[in-house]
Amino acid sequence: MRVFVTGATGFVGSAVVDDLLAAGHKVLALVRSEASAAVLAGRDVDILHASLEQPERLAEAAAACDGVIHTAFNHDFSRYAENAVTERRAVEAMGEALAGSGKPLIGTTGTGMLAPGRIGTEDDVADAASHGSPRLPMEMMTVALAERGVRSGIVRLSPTVHGDGDHGFVPWLIRIARERGVSAYIGDGRNRWPAVHRLDAARLYRLALEHGAAGKCYHAVAEEGVATKRIAEIIGQRLGLPVVTRTREEAQEHFGFLAYFFGADIPASSARTREALGWMPTGPGLIEDLDREAYFPRIAA
Repeated sequence: MRVFVTGATGFVGSAVVDDLLAAGHKVLALVRSEASAAVLAGRDVDILHASLEQPERLAEAAAACDGVIHTAFNHDFSRYAENAVTERRAVEAMGEALAGSGKPLIGTTGTGMLAPGRIGTEDDVADAASHGSPRLPMEMMTVALAERGVRSGIVRLSPTVHGDGDHGFVPWLIRIARERGVSAYIGDGRNRWPAVHRLDAARLYRLALEHGAAGKCYHAVAEEGVATKRIAEIIGQRLGLPVVTRTREEAQEHFGFLAYFFGADIPASSARTREALGWMPTGPGLIEDLDREAYFPRIAA
C-alpha cells in the first residue's frame, strides 16, 4: 500500500513510518519544514510539505494514496481547543476525500479520554458533554466515517508512550523533579497510567491499517496501569532525590498543567485489540525502560 502519514517526523509517527517501510509499504510523509524533512533522511519516502492548516492539500494527498495514518497534533496546551478544531477539519477533509472508497483512515486519540477510576475498553465511548476534551469530536467523526464507505478507525494511545526520544509526560516529570529537588506523586500514588513502548504502538497502527474493521477503536496499551508512585520512585532513585507525596491542593503548584494528568486514575485494557488484530507488545515495560540512562541525560553545571 501507499500510505499517507501525518505527523511522520514525530515521536510516534516516525516509528510508524519505519514499521510501514519494514513491512513493504510505501509512504507519503507530511512534513511542515525542511528541518522536519531532515528527520526522515535516509528513508525511502515521498515528502509532502504542508500542515494541518491546509486541509485541501491533505485531502489531495489522501485521495492519491491507498490509506491514511493520522498521528499529527499540535500539543501547544495554551491553544489546545483551537488546535483540536484544526485537527478535526484536517481529518474531515481527508475523510471526505476517501468517502466511498473503502480505504482505511486511522486516526489518533488517547485512552485518557475515557471515564476514570475503572479499566477502559475499546468499546467505551467517551462522553463529550461530561469529559470536555476538545479532541473527542474528531474521534467520533472518524469512527462515523465508516458509514460513508471509509474503513476508518482510531488508535487510542496510552498517556505514556515511552522509548528513546520520548518528550511526553515522563520527561516533564523528570524536569519538574530536577527543578523542585524532590520527585513527587499525588495522594497515595495508587492512581494508574497505561503505558506502551513506541515501537509496539507503531506496529499497532500498521495492523489497524491492514486488518482493522470499519468504525472500531483500538488500544495501544501494553500495561493496563502503572502506579504513579512507582514512576516517581524510579525518577527519585535515578536523580538521587527524595520521593514525597503532594496533596491534590498542592499538586497544581508543584506540577502545573501536569497535575490533572498525573493525578488521574485511568487504567485501560487492550484485550479486544489483541484478539482482533493479533497485536502482542514485545517492548520493555515503562519502569524497565525508564530505569535507564537515556531518560536521565547529564546536564552541564
